[in-house]
Amino acid sequence: MKNVTIYSTPTCSYCHAAKEFFKENNVTYTEHNVASDVTRRQEMIEKSGQMGVPVITIDDQLIIGFDQNKLAELLGV
Repeated sequence: MKNVTIYSTPTCSYCHAAKEFFKENNVTYTEHNVASDVTRRQEMIEKSGQMGVPVITIDDQLIIGFDQNKLAELLGV
């Protein structure tokens, strides 16, 4: 099983779309709310160089934004 993490905010529509994609494809993931967790926000910025969400990691792969095709490719779904 792949290690999937999403850095998101509660109001981000692309974050909701990514999480829905994970649910539809039975992908277990860890979510970090960077709106309220300053430590995780800093971690996300250091990893991606981005302030925008979602930032998704799948094992050692970094995806910025909701790229459904790339997610499907990396997850094999």
